Amino acid sequence: VNEIKAGKIDFRVDKYGNIHSAIGKASFPAESLAENVKAFVANLIKLKPTAAKGKYLISITLSSTMGPGVKLTTNAAEYSE
Repeated sequence: VNEIKAGKIDFRVDKYGNIHSAIGKASFPAESLAENVKAFVANLIKLKPTAAKGKYLISITLSSTMGPGVKLTTNAAEYSE
């Protein structure tokens, strides 16, 4: 519980290369959700293997559990800190 409160993020990757993770709840303020998305994508970019070539993030789509997806830009410069 302490790790999660400190900001630990768990994610999983399916066999198609899609990354699944919870970044917040619908009740969170929009600013908090945006901050969580930026931190998560920045962390994914940092985890990119050095051997990986080409475009690492092809598309980003956010959705609630059973809701429609909303596409985001994949410009890495927006998410890097």
